[in-house]
Amino acid sequence: MTDPPTMRAAASVIVIVTAVVVIVAGALIRALDHTEFSNIWIGIWWAMQTVTTVGYGDIVPKHLSGRIVGAVVMLQGVAFVTVFTALITSIFVARAARDRAADDQAREEIELRHLFDRLGTLEQKLDQIARAQNPSGD
Repeated sequence: MTDPPTMRAAASVIVIVTAVVVIVAGALIRALDHTEFSNIWIGIWWAMQTVTTVGYGDIVPKHLSGRIVGAVVMLQGVAFVTVFTALITSIFVARAARDRAADDQAREEIELRHLFDRLGTLEQKLDQIARAQNPSGD
């Protein structure tokens, strides 16, 4: 409970909730607006069209209660699209951040290697200067 949910878990929840909404809305629309929706399968087809935001318009609720169900299903469809868009975006952002971190680390290693090489050269020159100033080794 203390850890934030993963995007995979969030996506799983939204997919399951959306599937349940489609099935429940299909049954509910059949019960509330049975003149337009002659069986549950037509209701589920309508709910699937609505939740995916396709909305062919071949079947629409006529009663207010059916339109309220439709509004809930539409909002669920928008949430579904939003979560998956966020999921895809977060994957791209995480991949770019990993790549950038790897590039930064490689660049830092090259800079450190270069710095150590220069320090080694400087140490050699200092040793040469010290030997030149004290040729006897005292």
